[in-house]
Amino acid sequence: MKSIWENYKTDVAYDELMYSEFQPRPMSHSLCQYLNSLKKEDIDKRKIAAELAIMEMGITFTVYTDEGNIDRAWPFDIIPRIIDSKEWNVIEKGLKQRLTALNHFISDVYGEQQFIKDGKIPSETINSSKNFRKECVGMKPKHNVWANICGTDLVRDKDGIMYVLEDNLRVPSGVSYMLENRVITKRVFPELLQDINILPIDDYPAQLQDMLSSIAPVEGNPQIVVLTPGIYNSAYFEHAYLAQQMGAQLVEGSDLVVKADNCVYMRTIEGLEKVDVIYRRIDDDFLDPEVFRKDSALGVPGLMRAWKAGNVALANAPGAGVADDKVVYAYVPEMIRYYLNEEPILPNVPTYLCSNKDHFDYVMEHLAELVVKPANESGGYGMLVGPHSTAKEVEAFRKVIQADPRNYIGQPTLAISTAPTLCKGKLEPRHIDLRPFILQGEKTFVTAGGLTRVALKKGSLVVNSSQGGGSKDTWIINMENS
Repeated sequence: MKSIWENYKTDVAYDELMYSEFQPRPMSHSLCQYLNSLKKEDIDKRKIAAELAIMEMGITFTVYTDEGNIDRAWPFDIIPRIIDSKEWNVIEKGLKQRLTALNHFISDVYGEQQFIKDGKIPSETINSSKNFRKECVGMKPKHNVWANICGTDLVRDKDGIMYVLEDNLRVPSGVSYMLENRVITKRVFPELLQDINILPIDDYPAQLQDMLSSIAPVEGNPQIVVLTPGIYNSAYFEHAYLAQQMGAQLVEGSDLVVKADNCVYMRTIEGLEKVDVIYRRIDDDFLDPEVFRKDSALGVPGLMRAWKAGNVALANAPGAGVADDKVVYAYVPEMIRYYLNEEPILPNVPTYLCSNKDHFDYVMEHLAELVVKPANESGGYGMLVGPHSTAKEVEAFRKVIQADPRNYIGQPTLAISTAPTLCKGKLEPRHIDLRPFILQGEKTFVTAGGLTRVALKKGSLVVNSSQGGGSKDTWIINMENS
């Protein structure tokens, strides 16, 4: 009988499950032993069962193409990614530290700007950021927290160290897929999950609801709504899912109105009902046509007035995206030292700012070796992966950077870690990242793991679902009690 591990190679990068072709890491020993006990047809049956479950549960995402929007079933790999809880405890502390510092920074940017005055970041970096909202100057959200929900992307390099790749502070998505991945895994490997001590993640909707309640302008039972751009948005499945899980209303901009009292009301069949907290999944530009884009039909006229009057809480707060800038990312370690008087627990990936002449010269000289990203794009769009690009593509991108250096950063091309992934009936290493979710309101909460995204294409480093990537369930295993 051929093993699904036949010819599995671990020399591509640090492998999350295996030391070598034949030696699993301690926390993955039970999983590997179990997989070895299965016949190939058993594995195939479980893969089919997962695909059927995804179709049955209606788990989809939308890809925007030139031909129009395409709804696709969520791409899921049944082999989980595993992290030891001891390592996770350190990562969790680092994530809390990072978001706390970022919220101090955002508050400072719209307040005293002491970080700028003390020469820690150039004022031009903030003033030229397309996510800096002058309309937010002077605002102080409850608990002084601007970014209530953060999805921080982590990658592990060949040295085994976990690095922060970027912070997503505007409208981070993916948490519903993290939760549904666990549901699917329970269906596919019910006997396995009974025998391994995996930290639960199903408390996230309750934690999200608690956090949103903690930022409400009223005590008691606040009315919480999830504001969606509508069914054509790529993350609409998630908007509907989270609203349903929290027992909150899912609304579009046309369902809300701001009255003369500067309060937000929801239209219902019984009349207008006051809204206290809006978990908004709409970008700043479209939130309020009175303040931002005049042509926006997605937002709510007067919403900023209501927010500034303290009559409604918005999560995340408008303007939080100023810290979502990949140029600002380079300064986060210094923010941690400055605001918290602590050393960063989680390191940044070394970053070259093309707005800095010395850094710019280095990027130009080493462009074919680097990953270069625009400051405010997401989804893997608009970036250059030098080693995987043609000479023509590199030269074309050089001109793009030269035309707008402020908008680009360069980073070394990391050999990001791999995990065994089922490919045509056998396991092959595929590159992965991890997006844990951090909630911050009155308290701070971190998911036990996160969304592991996997580059399904052999050799690819781009894990985004919009670029053909998939995902895995993430297990945080308590080895002491296993």
